[in-house]
Amino acid sequence: MVQSENGDSVDPAMTVVTKMRERGISSLPRNYELVYQFLNSSNTALIREFAALGRRPSQEQLDAIGRKFLPHHHDIRTVDQSRERISGEMRDVINLVKQEQMALRKYSSLLGDTSSRMSENASTPDRLDGLVKVLSSATGDTMKKGDTILVQIVERADEMAQLKSELEEYKRLASIDPVTRLSNRRAFDARLAAIFDDTSNTMHHALLVADIDHFKTFNDTYGHQVGDRVLGAAAAVMKTALNPDAFVARIGGEEFAVVLHGISLEGAKQTAERIRLAIESTPLKNHNDDIDCGRITMSFGLCMATDASSADDLYRKADIALYAAKDAGRNQLKVHIPLLQRLPFLKR
Repeated sequence: MVQSENGDSVDPAMTVVTKMRERGISSLPRNYELVYQFLNSSNTALIREFAALGRRPSQEQLDAIGRKFLPHHHDIRTVDQSRERISGEMRDVINLVKQEQMALRKYSSLLGDTSSRMSENASTPDRLDGLVKVLSSATGDTMKKGDTILVQIVERADEMAQLKSELEEYKRLASIDPVTRLSNRRAFDARLAAIFDDTSNTMHHALLVADIDHFKTFNDTYGHQVGDRVLGAAAAVMKTALNPDAFVARIGGEEFAVVLHGISLEGAKQTAERIRLAIESTPLKNHNDDIDCGRITMSFGLCMATDASSADDLYRKADIALYAAKDAGRNQLKVHIPLLQRLPFLKR
């Protein structure tokens, strides 16, 4: 959740894009995530090192910080190398197929030449015997080469399947938040957009955005390592309180989001209350020094997808409701109320 100096709600995505333009940072997905963490993370070391880069940092400098502070921020060279290996394997397979084609052309030419020689004149038994030996030898060589090439193609196919699996794993890790093991902001944006890909799909979808109350104070009091454990504990409680088909993500700092489907407004409100009570009743203890850290609470904002015109609009309205929950005293849920329902004559 991002708030401007005058208290207005600010779109986090636009804030990140603006900062990237100001710094002259290329619009790569991994750079977007790094800048987002710089703007929203409580990790002072990450913030300090990123700020020290100044304007127009090199991609190598950005990747070095990403690898240091974001465990899932894989070295892009690893992915590029895997892609290059796949390209190399494909080139090898094509070359093997070409070799097989050349061998078959030679064999076909030999068959044609032998057939012509046999039809030109009557062949003696010795001549026929010689031709048969030539054909037999050529056939054996062609089959042997074909078998060898087939084995090599199968080996290349196995290697490409392994490389594809590795790339799929990189892709999966790129969508996971390393602290909480929940989906990250990138995965959340894609999931939210999918709701509005088909207008009929927006029915019975809801978005919950949640924020840990007073997290900065907690982080400053007990340290970032304990703060990360709090984030992990909150994520675990949320997953336990939610149905398996619910989509939950950490979308920045101490902010979480839950996408619910197949649910009514009342059902979504009950889900939020279930999470709130579970978080509120979870004691926290610093296992390093056995200090009781007390309990944490969360504030929630809720908006139904049918009350929004787009993914951005849905997030904005749920975020406004979250601010309302914060302003009302925290540790509670506020629901976005459509404009028409606020009109006085509809309340009579």
